[in-house]
Amino acid sequence: MSVLVRFTTTSAATTDQYDDTIRRLEQAGDFPPDGMKYHVCFLVDGNIRVSEIWDSREQLEAFGQRLMPILAEVGVDPGEPEILEIHNIIKG
Repeated sequence: MSVLVRFTTTSAATTDQYDDTIRRLEQAGDFPPDGMKYHVCFLVDGNIRVSEIWDSREQLEAFGQRLMPILAEVGVDPGEPEILEIHNIIKG
């Protein structure tokens, strides 16, 4: 079942840290990962937020194991993600 995951960083992550993380993942050939359908990064009151849609929780968790060491290297604490099962997706 598809899931929506929402991350709110617990540290004051910067857009430079975000960009560095994406660059490292791309250089490793790990972005975009299998199973991730959408990735959106945005700012709320200057704080980075990320929302993603995944084909399955298992694919999200597998990627998370590869992502977490990179986040630690760049100094980002992603906090505890909110994971929600998706009922329907309508794409315009």
